[in-house]
Amino acid sequence: MFINYLKIAWRNLIKNKTYTFINLFGLITGITCCLLIGLYIHHELSFDKFQAKGNRIVRVIMEYSAPGSEASKGNFTSARVFPVFAQNFPEIESGTRMYESNPVITCENGDQFNEDHLLFTDSTYFRMFNATMLQGNPQTALNGPFKMILTASTAQRYFGTTQVMGKVVKVGASAIPYEITGVIADNPTNSQIQFNSLASFSSRNRKNEEKNYWNANYTTYFLVKKPEQIAALQQKIPAFMRKEMQGENSIINFYLEPFNSIHLHSPYDAYAPNTSITYIYIITAIALLILAIACFTYINLSTARSMERAKEVGIRKVSGALRQQIFWQFIYESFILCLLALLVSIALVYLVLPSFNNLTGNRLAIKEILTPSILGYILFVVTILGLLAGGYPALVLSGFQPVAILKGVFKNYGKGAALRKTLIVFQFVISIFLIIATIIVQKQLHFIQHTRLGYDREHVLVLNTDQKIYDKGQTFKDAFLACPDIKNVSISADAPNQISGGYEMRSATMPETSEINVTASEIDENYLATNGIKILYGENINQQDIKDIKRDTVSEKNFKFILNETAARALGWKPSEAVGKRMFVYSTRPGIVKAVVQDFHFQSLHTPIKPLVLFPGDWGNRMMVKVSGQHMPETIRFMQEQWKKLAPHRPFQYHFLDEDYNHMYQSETRLGSLVNIFAGIAIVLACLGLLGLSSYAVQQRSKEISVRKVLGASVTGLTSLLSKNFLQLVLLSFIVAAPLAWLTMHYWLQGYAYRITISWWIFVLAGTAAVVIALVTVASQTLKAAVQSPVKNLKND
Repeated sequence: MFINYLKIAWRNLIKNKTYTFINLFGLITGITCCLLIGLYIHHELSFDKFQAKGNRIVRVIMEYSAPGSEASKGNFTSARVFPVFAQNFPEIESGTRMYESNPVITCENGDQFNEDHLLFTDSTYFRMFNATMLQGNPQTALNGPFKMILTASTAQRYFGTTQVMGKVVKVGASAIPYEITGVIADNPTNSQIQFNSLASFSSRNRKNEEKNYWNANYTTYFLVKKPEQIAALQQKIPAFMRKEMQGENSIINFYLEPFNSIHLHSPYDAYAPNTSITYIYIITAIALLILAIACFTYINLSTARSMERAKEVGIRKVSGALRQQIFWQFIYESFILCLLALLVSIALVYLVLPSFNNLTGNRLAIKEILTPSILGYILFVVTILGLLAGGYPALVLSGFQPVAILKGVFKNYGKGAALRKTLIVFQFVISIFLIIATIIVQKQLHFIQHTRLGYDREHVLVLNTDQKIYDKGQTFKDAFLACPDIKNVSISADAPNQISGGYEMRSATMPETSEINVTASEIDENYLATNGIKILYGENINQQDIKDIKRDTVSEKNFKFILNETAARALGWKPSEAVGKRMFVYSTRPGIVKAVVQDFHFQSLHTPIKPLVLFPGDWGNRMMVKVSGQHMPETIRFMQEQWKKLAPHRPFQYHFLDEDYNHMYQSETRLGSLVNIFAGIAIVLACLGLLGLSSYAVQQRSKEISVRKVLGASVTGLTSLLSKNFLQLVLLSFIVAAPLAWLTMHYWLQGYAYRITISWWIFVLAGTAAVVIALVTVASQTLKAAVQSPVKNLKND
């Protein structure tokens, strides 16, 4: 019986090639999208699941506030938190601190590497986190200063082999020797803690930083004894910190962030980029909607073809077939299509996975499909799809009455037509929704990329520096400026899009208890000109201002501050009145306001512009080089030659400021690309369904069309008659989709402090596009019927 079902199902699919192709194409597309997104979601949800103690690990979040100021939060704490908390809270079993550095690594043979992911961490790291130690003892490898563990890939990169125990590398501009005491397997890609090497925390020799809570440079993790103790520990922290901060003007508190929730739910990245759970929901919904469109296309075409298969059902029933047997016959047809689509989809996934990885920034592998969870997911999707796509048509077709069918009085009842129209409406609701979403996402991305930031991000190279390079700062500037295509050079603490240092400020007339939270950064005299930051009032700092801050005592120091407009207002001044006013950054930096600059976006557009203070500094780890943009290869080659002469200890490595800026919005860009692709797929699938349905409708009304043509109906009139009902469905779809899209995208845009307004023309454009697409799709069938000779359809009547 089963074999017979399969044979009949296969014959029917081969017999009706057009409908089979449309259904198969839709199912292949839907399943392929679901497989790709399923792989992506599986990867994102699997982050750090391999950590056996993950449910007992927390990350410490620091909240800092001054009286009268808005509190600020971040995932960096001082070095003091770990030892003090571990001593005072019995719930804590262990803990570790981490500090990411990017020094130059010099190997024994003289090879040099710019290391971007060196983590200094306590020896307790291996008590908390799972790791596969290939060489060395994890319990002792980080005991004592100047010890280092390399990942296997880093050892291979440095030395050409993983047999590196006991070898020595020199770290940083000071060339401090570190002994290799272990080799560790590379962390999986689904880990939020990514590094190339680990170095002992004691190497930093920063015991003085354990004396206060202010120097927030470290990420701190705790391992609690039991998962249920996390909440109890959190409740104890505020009272403990009130005691710790007695006599201080500012308030510091700490919050515990469950380790397993960081990747999808935290606004603060760890040592790998986080993913927003909202984006997971969005792309999951899109994939399911595309699959739904494919499913509805199948249901539509199957029920629409019920008249063609009615006689088949009648003969089978007269021959003794039971309803359940006919029902399963049609279900098998559905399952055969779904299985064929699945096989083709797996092959397609294999082909497009590299491109999908480039789009999402992941390193997914086709072999992940073979994992039990993914295989279970695939079988579940195909089973549900087969039942949903084939279930309703099977119920309808198996319920036909054989007597009525064979007498020729069978009618395709209206409720079937009503269902088909409902499904078409649903398909176009999805398509129009995605068109509107695509336009709004692209408009916001365009706004992000082209809005005035208050600084010039074009043609600015950024290079990491060190103390040796800073000490030769003027020599570097003179050497680079000898090239006519280099316009300016600055060596400062931060690039203008990545300023994050937390400080406190007050005017000279404000009491010490009224300090205001402020972001601040140390700059040189070329910083503003290099980055195109506009001075509104006052004048720029100079070399003498930098010399003034090097005086021995606080009373002798005389800082020259540059405020943004927001900082001037926060201190109670109009920007035009701030120049010359006395103020303090902490009590250790007294001085006067020398200039007020135009507000610029020194952080993401997700957040409003905050108060910012720029002041002269005597160090900097970022060199910014403004170039003309002409003769770029020659300019970079010139810079590289000068760099090798002046800084032979550090490899020449650069990136562009505009690339750094775009990287800040990588998630939005990827989301926009995904929405674009899936919107296009949804529209194509909806049109295929409409094409098949309109083709069937034309066939059903072929004799009516012929009679009307004989009676003098024009081609235009016939086309309008046949297209009208379908266009009404598309217009109804627009009425449903437009408010849903507005609500959804309005909510999404609330995540940006600076955003576009949703214009009315977006909806008009989306509605017009849907109508035109539907009209072209339907017209391709109705025109064919309208120009056909009526004799062909009426010769047998």
